[in-house]
Amino acid sequence: MTAIPLFPGMNPYLESPYRWPEVHTWLIVELARTLNPQLKPKYRAAVETRIYTDSVLVGIADAAVFEKPNISPKGKTSVAIATKPERVTIPMMSEVTERYLEIRERETQRVLTVIEVLSPANKRAGQGRKKYLEKRQNILDSNTHLVEIDLLRKGEPMPLCDEQKAAYQILVSRARERPIADRYAFDLRESIPQFSIPLDSGDMEPVIDLKELLNRISRDSGIEESIDYSVQSQPELSATDLDWVHSLPASS
Repeated sequence: MTAIPLFPGMNPYLESPYRWPEVHTWLIVELARTLNPQLKPKYRAAVETRIYTDSVLVGIADAAVFEKPNISPKGKTSVAIATKPERVTIPMMSEVTERYLEIRERETQRVLTVIEVLSPANKRAGQGRKKYLEKRQNILDSNTHLVEIDLLRKGEPMPLCDEQKAAYQILVSRARERPIADRYAFDLRESIPQFSIPLDSGDMEPVIDLKELLNRISRDSGIEESIDYSVQSQPELSATDLDWVHSLPASS
């Protein structure tokens, strides 16, 4: 196992398409676990699911060589060895399940706030983005607050007006303040800002320390021990950022 760097903010190795689905599920559950003690007795955070069919990338097994029959001048069959094929991925239709949080009023079951953690499918063309944008707009047209967490560098960001470019962002849209919203933008080398979860006016808003949750997830799930930090991340980092990662102090 390679040494685990002490990232000041987001760990880019968690963004791997093979690792993120697990991180995403853990993060939704940890958000609910963190919020519920603070929301009692008036509210509760409930884990909900969204299911749709979309194209996903399926890896093609690597092949060292392939053979084809070749007829020699003397009529004998010989074997020609081709160069190593390129490793590729192909899109396949599959059922996708995405989890998100709803903060509900216990007595009436009114949905007060929706908390979304974006997935790769939400940030690329296809059903995942289409379905999410439709739901997002429905929330923005309603009296429900929206918290949208984007911890993925790759893909098309959610539509905003006049925002500054940043690798990551957290959007807090309070229904009563629309179209104005609070955007917490940060880059790889910056800390993850803490933010509060909007509730009814006058209620104490819980504050979320996302960095602490991600650290807990990496530790408790065993994910951090499965990462090889000596190689490139996926999506890839620039050469400068990769050098920076390798220069970070390691956890003890």
